[in-house]
Amino acid sequence: MKKFIALVLCGLMLLGLSGCHGSQEKAAFVIPEEFDTSRNYEIIFWAKNDTNMAQVNIYKQAIADFQALYPNITVNLRLYTDYGKIYNDVITNISTDTTPNVCITYPDHIATYLTGADTVVPLDDLFADPKYGLGGSEILFDGPTQEEIIPKFLQECRFNGHYYAIPYMRSTEACYINKTYVEALGFTLPETLTWDFVWEVCEAAMAQDSQGNYLLNGQKVLIPFIYKSTDNMMIQMLHQLDAGYSNARGEVQLFNDTTRSLLHTIAEQVEKGTFNTFKLAGYPANFLNAGQCIFAIDSTAGATWMGSDAPLLDIAEEKLVPFETAVMTIPQFDPEHPSMISQGPSVCIFQKSDPQEVLASWLFAQYLLTNSVQIAYSQTEGYVPVTSKAQSSAEYQDYLSRRGEDNDTYYCVKIDAAQLLLDNTDSTFVTSVFNGSTSLRNAAGQLIEDVNKSARRGQTVDDAYLDELFTEVSALYRLDQITASDGKAELGPLPAASKALLAALALCWLGMGIYALAQSRKNRRQPS
Repeated sequence: MKKFIALVLCGLMLLGLSGCHGSQEKAAFVIPEEFDTSRNYEIIFWAKNDTNMAQVNIYKQAIADFQALYPNITVNLRLYTDYGKIYNDVITNISTDTTPNVCITYPDHIATYLTGADTVVPLDDLFADPKYGLGGSEILFDGPTQEEIIPKFLQECRFNGHYYAIPYMRSTEACYINKTYVEALGFTLPETLTWDFVWEVCEAAMAQDSQGNYLLNGQKVLIPFIYKSTDNMMIQMLHQLDAGYSNARGEVQLFNDTTRSLLHTIAEQVEKGTFNTFKLAGYPANFLNAGQCIFAIDSTAGATWMGSDAPLLDIAEEKLVPFETAVMTIPQFDPEHPSMISQGPSVCIFQKSDPQEVLASWLFAQYLLTNSVQIAYSQTEGYVPVTSKAQSSAEYQDYLSRRGEDNDTYYCVKIDAAQLLLDNTDSTFVTSVFNGSTSLRNAAGQLIEDVNKSARRGQTVDDAYLDELFTEVSALYRLDQITASDGKAELGPLPAASKALLAALALCWLGMGIYALAQSRKNRRQPS
């Protein structure tokens, strides 16, 4: 029996070693020594555009230029108008093993993709590969090195101990202001916008005449402050106040006293008529350009819709009200220490059975970081390139210097929005990424949306209301099912071999126990 147990333990140790080794091989992508140019590859690229044909054409040009360098790689483009639709389609396709090869997405979404086995390629080894990595010797184009990707933007793509994406474009939120109206009310814009200043101006704008027209614009409609992304609104307010939202372990901290206080303030402003949201009112730019809004907060990537000279106006010309547009950082609680969110699309690569196909996908993903693509795409909106190579180039600096030359490529509001992020990159932050972080983000916005609706309906938004709201939103987004990581959960589910090892060990210990008990009874029966 002793010999048998020893043999079993040795076998289990070998099984454990093979299980661990197999897990590592399964999780890692083995880079081919050479890219096989004798074969043809067809890769699928899912991308998002803001219904902006200039962006579509940049994708198409990038693909054409890349295929000229690599004629054996065919890139098939599928366009979406919403990141949420990309996310839903990826989740659906994971189950059928029909994910795209390359996908523009967000790190929050990637964290959910990773709950499936071997879905997204970890890029650490690819970054560093001397031949095909960033700045590699065998790359057929002038791409950036890892050091030339803005560190803060690259770090956003790292979680669970690995890089799972490369940044593509970056934006933040900006406050687009009808400066003409602010000054007509007797105010002067401060160097840094604050929440107190915004609320004070908004309240001053609510005066009406006997016919119900607002004195400021002579119209019956005026929403002084409209916020497009309420999830960003809540996240940034909490971050500015150093209050809980979540942490790197995935703990949900959203439902706290600071959140409660912020929602009380929002409810008060809704009751005064000063505040509304995109979901309830409509697109902030349309109200701003019609002279029906003073402060419109949207992404810097939406700058071409903002202002009375905007190239992408979305209202009838007769409704347009000329005004001077100012572009400022979002309101702050502490103007000495500004804080704003960093956002924007990243690019991930999905695992495939053929390593050569994955390498072809990586080559194309890298091509999206070249100056020609980065600068061209950044010029379509208030995005900024994600590489210092592009940002410091003569071409990009020339673009910034030509602010206001026209109301198209050099539209002043668009360049101001990009410059805002360039000047404040060090003041940006990102939220922790984990499986469930997308749901938590949605929940943050839902709190504001529900309070907005309730206040408009005349409901009392008190602590009892908020207690119930917290419970409902937590249940709606299943936040109680998000389990904080202790550092072990980040490794993912146990491989099958490891599970077999644990089960076999349990059986072994059970056998040893039975053997020991039998020996003990045998010894007791023997005469002393």
